[in-house]
Amino acid sequence: MKAAIIFTGTGPILILTTYATLRDPGFIEKLGYKGIQKFIAREVPVDLVREKYGTQYSVIINDVKQTDDLRVLDYNGHNVFYNFSFREMGEPFRYEPEYMEPPLSV
Repeated sequence: MKAAIIFTGTGPILILTTYATLRDPGFIEKLGYKGIQKFIAREVPVDLVREKYGTQYSVIINDVKQTDDLRVLDYNGHNVFYNFSFREMGEPFRYEPEYMEPPLSV
């Protein structure tokens, strides 16, 4: 399970997903189904999300399928943005239909 803040044209949302990576084409396609064509994604620790969202997290996590799924945990951009510090977020991944960042070098 991964948690991520997705910065969109209308503001940030907090999502939970079973995709292994935020770069997965299936994940990007799922965001597209939700009308998100261009975004910046930053992973956040699932334990921190569980701690901050409590019961709301539990309700959503019980609705997530075991494979290739995505659920929006919080779509209140102000709440999402101020609930997490930049230090708590992973490296940003930027996506738009004509451009996808190459994988990070290890």
